Amino acid sequence: MSNDAMRSETTDLRKLLVVGNGMAGARTVEEILKRGGRTLFDITMIGDEPYGNYNRIMLSHVLSGEADIDDEDLLLNPMSWYRENGVTLYAGDRAVSLDRFAKSVVCESGRTVAYDVLIIATGSNTFFPNMDGLRESDGRLARGVFGFRTIADTNGMLQMAEAQDDVAAVVIGGGLLGLEAAYGLRTQGLDVDVVHSPGHLMNQQLDERGGRVLRNKIEALGVGVHTSKRTTSVLRTSEGAVAGVGFDDGTSLAADMIVVTAGIRPNVEFARGGGLVIERGIVVDDQLRCEDEGSIFAVGECCQHRGEVYGLVAPLWEQAVVLADHLTNANPTAAYHGSRLTTKLKVAGVDVAAMGVKGPEREDDEFVQFYEPRSGTYKSVVVRDGKLIGATLLGDISKANFLTQAFDEKVPLPEERISMLFDMGTPTAATGAAELADDVQVCNCNGVTKGQIVACVHAGAKTMIDVTAKTRAGKGCGSCKGLVADILACAAGGAVVPDPAADWYVPSIPLAKPALIEIIRERDLRSVSQVFSELAAGGREDASAKMPLASLLRTIWGPDWVDERGALFINDRVHANIQRDGTFSVVPQMKGGVTTPDQLRKIADVADKYHVPLVKVTGGQRIDLLGIKKEDLPKVWGDLDMPSGFAYGKSMRTVKTCVGSDFCRFGLGDSTALGIALEERFQGLETPGKLKLAVAGCPRNCSEALCKDFGVVSVGEDKWELYVGGAAGAHIRKGDLLATVVGGEEVLRMAGIFIQHYRETAQWLERTYAWVPRVGLDELRRVLVEDGDGIVAGLEQRMQTSVDGYRDPWQDRAEPKSPAQFTPSLPLLPLPQVPVR
Repeated sequence: MSNDAMRSETTDLRKLLVVGNGMAGARTVEEILKRGGRTLFDITMIGDEPYGNYNRIMLSHVLSGEADIDDEDLLLNPMSWYRENGVTLYAGDRAVSLDRFAKSVVCESGRTVAYDVLIIATGSNTFFPNMDGLRESDGRLARGVFGFRTIADTNGMLQMAEAQDDVAAVVIGGGLLGLEAAYGLRTQGLDVDVVHSPGHLMNQQLDERGGRVLRNKIEALGVGVHTSKRTTSVLRTSEGAVAGVGFDDGTSLAADMIVVTAGIRPNVEFARGGGLVIERGIVVDDQLRCEDEGSIFAVGECCQHRGEVYGLVAPLWEQAVVLADHLTNANPTAAYHGSRLTTKLKVAGVDVAAMGVKGPEREDDEFVQFYEPRSGTYKSVVVRDGKLIGATLLGDISKANFLTQAFDEKVPLPEERISMLFDMGTPTAATGAAELADDVQVCNCNGVTKGQIVACVHAGAKTMIDVTAKTRAGKGCGSCKGLVADILACAAGGAVVPDPAADWYVPSIPLAKPALIEIIRERDLRSVSQVFSELAAGGREDASAKMPLASLLRTIWGPDWVDERGALFINDRVHANIQRDGTFSVVPQMKGGVTTPDQLRKIADVADKYHVPLVKVTGGQRIDLLGIKKEDLPKVWGDLDMPSGFAYGKSMRTVKTCVGSDFCRFGLGDSTALGIALEERFQGLETPGKLKLAVAGCPRNCSEALCKDFGVVSVGEDKWELYVGGAAGAHIRKGDLLATVVGGEEVLRMAGIFIQHYRETAQWLERTYAWVPRVGLDELRRVLVEDGDGIVAGLEQRMQTSVDGYRDPWQDRAEPKSPAQFTPSLPLLPLPQVPVR
């Protein structure tokens, strides 16, 4: 039944409006729905970002390359969730004014939404200190300055890092978020410095000694650390680009990118404009009701309860439960009394746990401290009147579970206080899971207790995937996964079983990739909708499965698959790479990195004609035109009159080459010619993850062939070494030597069977640097080099079919696939423009 139809039959429902679609607002709606809220309320949500609800904690993983923007762990509630639960979501719109007397909210789009009950969950904003040069004259942040709060912030940093070589970044703020940003940017290969005004890092959670240990860990990553430094200005070039930061002592630090993580402030402007009581945040009582209001509530980082505002997720979950109990009358006596904060997380790869006070505050406070800088370990506890009032663990957090229980006064303290930090009579890490109380919060990121995990197991969950899917435990920073697994094992009494779904190609279809390919061929399924109809439970479509299924169908059928536009990501629909401001990047093909004066003239003419703001040489020896409007893409392709370079999709990207034997005095083989031959043969091939190749004319490795998905190195006498599974991005891995072959034709043949085997057996988004170790080098040699399973001929045949079906996608300019394919639609939000150098 549609939402409109449902509403027509339930006109007596009260109108519940939630302003804010972040983690607090969406979690509150989830809790309301769990308590039968769908029969009580007609629920509407307003979110100013054009997405469903996502996990902001995961943004640090995206920045470091450990997760992708389209990772399912990032998106907590996809758009389908709102439809399935009868929730109206106005995404990409912003609530701008509140009329408490008319009980209505007006949005930036002009839309007016009425309510009976209003929940304000507007969260918090990045705090940008008052610094000279931070903003443009119109108030926008200067080009190259970022917060670290949203998907747009994260995308902007990643795209600037990719668009420019040798980027130097300064992170202002050495708290949790700043160190995560620094770690992510350093992982992306940037030179990074952290500037922190207080005397030591993470001063909110750590004392001076703990901060010193953490500093050693951070500096060991190659990140510069500057404490007791107050940033007073952003230095700019004459063109307006960032050049560095200036300090109050007159010194400065050069930088191309500045990330401000100097704290957050509750986002209260909407509430203030509506006349609500504001102090540090929106003032609320124990039922989260706004002061002097009967039908307006606030939850999350925007609210102030008993003088406190909270910036961690655990209190948000507690508030959401109380508010849901109150609004649905599930527990009329529900009240929020504040939160005792305990934090267990991983900061820039370093385990940290903290709770309560950092050090002694009275003369009679007991303070036990262990400090070992060499091993990077720091531990301390503070005891007052026989009760644990504070604990800090850094490096070794094996006692965190016991200390959490002690902090909550659920277990007595040992007489020998030092045994709280080491296994000297207190529960060991191995037995800690069994001895945890049921109400101990295990996953701070998603507010999951041990009791909820145990109940989930008793209800039938027998695998980590089951538990994670039903409770979300482990879907945040990931530091609790080991403990969740221990609790699962204890609760299941040894009945933990391997999860068959771990091998499924997509979660909605219970088949591993080889079996799925076989049944698709048998039933001649050529569209994503056909696959869902015949193979998914109840024929239900799953939005997260569309892209991997579209990729698989293109791999199986080549040009004969049925192209359904809705199954493709925007990059694949328009054959260009979307940028954070809604424009696109166009990369024409330059085979083997070789170009001509005629091509260069065309590129220059196009850049002038379409006012391209940035022309950039890529790491793959091509030229990138950034800032193209969607509606201009067909005209740009036509004026270039060059084939697509496939820089936008999960496909074979480029073949990088050195100059080889023709010009280089060290060259042993014609790497340029072989690179061009490889690119001509495999151009545009659909692959599970992007595929990068390189050919080196000698072992000096000038083209970086040793760290590509498929690398070829000449060793003389027409012999070529073939390396597979290399990486040199967020992950660093030297390729494994698969074989040494003679002649360029044999290189092409071996490349073909390797790529086809990868296409047919790797999981969606699994790069070769993960696939090769998983399958095993010896197994790959047995299957591909020795043909131990007799499949090589089939791989060659299917590869040839795919190669024969190649068509330059930029030919779509003549016959668009849909009326909207190249019509203007972005930007959805007024975002900063692509940086211009």
